[in-house]
Amino acid sequence: MPDIIELAGLFVLGLLVGTYGTLVGAGGGPLIVPALLLIFHLSPHQAVGTSLTVVFLNALSGTVSYARQKRVDYRTGLRFAAATIPGAVIGAYLSTFFTGRLFSIVFGILLLLLAGFIVIRPREAELAVEEETGAALPPWYTRRVITDVRGEQYQYAFNEPAGIALSFVVGFLSSILGIGGGVIHVPALVYLFSFPPHIATATSHFILAISALVGAGSHLLLGNVRLAYALPMAAGVVLGAQVGARLSQHLHGPAILRFLSLALVLVGLRLILGQVTPG
Repeated sequence: MPDIIELAGLFVLGLLVGTYGTLVGAGGGPLIVPALLLIFHLSPHQAVGTSLTVVFLNALSGTVSYARQKRVDYRTGLRFAAATIPGAVIGAYLSTFFTGRLFSIVFGILLLLLAGFIVIRPREAELAVEEETGAALPPWYTRRVITDVRGEQYQYAFNEPAGIALSFVVGFLSSILGIGGGVIHVPALVYLFSFPPHIATATSHFILAISALVGAGSHLLLGNVRLAYALPMAAGVVLGAQVGARLSQHLHGPAILRFLSLALVLVGLRLILGQVTPG
């Protein structure tokens, strides 16, 4: 059981994670898992399960705020979330056996490269959105038009079957790594599927709330969730998520993407350096 000082530290960690994670459309796992491993000395499996529990509560709180802003693409989000569920369940049950260091290093390097790509080319993504929405679409593409609470209209089109396939992989990786999956979904939605950054972060949070619930529930059944650590962080993330959603209203799309690139760097470094942690 954590003592009073540790409880306070867990709450502050949750507050920071909730604010930052909601701002970029991620759950905060890149910050939570290393902290639980290195500061609070949980086992890797407990760190992953506990992290996903907090990620779910963060995503749920952030989704409520984004729903009020009317920036969530529910139709797409429900379909992508449904695709993450089998991946999340499979990942949770395979996490016990998934210890390959080579995978962690390669995946971490890929995330670092993706972070660099986002920093260099945030504006090109927005131009791609504008160009594609005005073009003739293949039959497997879907077009969306969303107007938020401020009256700003977002138009975009994307390959829905490819998005569903990607979401399955995201669900699997989120349960294996305890990172929630938003750091993968958001850049994919923006760069591969031409979502406007504000819609991508809001919709990613909606998807994340569903997939993290399934992943956390699976880890809970496996005994991998330490509620004594999850609940203090949960109190912080619920508050921080509201702050992050409000901040997102005042940032332009490229700024959100640059904040996301920092999250990708954190995940990549955590994977590459993870071989020196317990387990």
